[in-house]
Amino acid sequence: MNRLKRLTGRDAGLAILAPASAVVFAVLISSVIILIAGHHPIEAYQAMAKSLDPATPRGDRYFVLIVNQATTYYLAGVAVAIAFRMNLFNIGVDGQYRLAVMMAALVGAQVNLPPFLQVPLIIVIAMLTGGLWASIAGLLKVGRGISEVISTIMLNAIATAVVAYLLNRFGVTKGNDRSTAELPKSSWISGIPWRDAANEIYGLVILAVIVGILYGVLLGKTRFGFDLRATGLSESAAVASGVSVKRMTLKVMFLSGATAGLIGLPLLLGQSHSYGQDFPAGVGFIGIAIALLGRNSPIGMAFAALLWGFLDSSSISLETVDVPKELVRIMQGILVLSVVIAYELVRRYRLVLEQRDVGRALDDGPPAAPSLEKASA
Repeated sequence: MNRLKRLTGRDAGLAILAPASAVVFAVLISSVIILIAGHHPIEAYQAMAKSLDPATPRGDRYFVLIVNQATTYYLAGVAVAIAFRMNLFNIGVDGQYRLAVMMAALVGAQVNLPPFLQVPLIIVIAMLTGGLWASIAGLLKVGRGISEVISTIMLNAIATAVVAYLLNRFGVTKGNDRSTAELPKSSWISGIPWRDAANEIYGLVILAVIVGILYGVLLGKTRFGFDLRATGLSESAAVASGVSVKRMTLKVMFLSGATAGLIGLPLLLGQSHSYGQDFPAGVGFIGIAIALLGRNSPIGMAFAALLWGFLDSSSISLETVDVPKELVRIMQGILVLSVVIAYELVRRYRLVLEQRDVGRALDDGPPAAPSLEKASA
């Protein structure tokens, strides 16, 4: 029992050591870069921290911005993580998300149902579009052996062209921009007011929470999740247990794309109410960073999304101390690399400790057999 408690405590310590050391290393390297750029790192970090001061309206505004950005980043991270857990690299999340929100906006603008039907219809359309678009890469992989990395990169480019065509064909001109027609008010989802902030938190932040819970339950509590993780660890072992790797690949790619289809809905239904050029590009690639930082864990990715959102929003405050906000991009890249390196080093150290435990157990030898006299007695 004592050894079990010691091992459990050690494992918990190692689990905390990896992200903590990664953050410390990232801060140190970022500080060196800020110094090389001719600025003071302490002033930069203080300016970033003051952006969240709850005693000021600016702090409330930044808090809402962080939560809203983290909502979309988290959905992108879950979409990437679903594929990651099966050793699939879905780089096409960005194209899947933009094509899905475009189709949802186009169809949603053409119908005007009661809210309890209109909103689910838009969500289903977005998920089906994203899932079917990602399934193309799955079909190419299982049918022709084409790497999903190559196919999803190409599908990103195709999705960009399709979205541009649909905007030109069916969109309307608003000033210098072109967007889809505005959704009916039955599609709008009210935001959550936050103190003195001018903007509101996306009402679909609840959707991100639900997706995170479903992701954790699906992978950790269901047979499908077990088969998915088993296939990612060893395809041969999964086949021996009766799992069809090809069918699992198709299912996982569809599920990953369907989750990607949800990324743009908080902005579409909660703020813009139409699809246009205000929708950010590159969110799918940020999802890769979120999945890596959070180690594909639903809770870990939530913290990673909030951290990424904080870095994004606080970059504006760096201009108050004459520090280029582009340095935040460098900090984000260093953070991702630091986490990857830290987790790999901790994993190797854990293996060394486990080998030592096995060696000590072998050195103790098997328990001594009872003597003949004791046995006869």
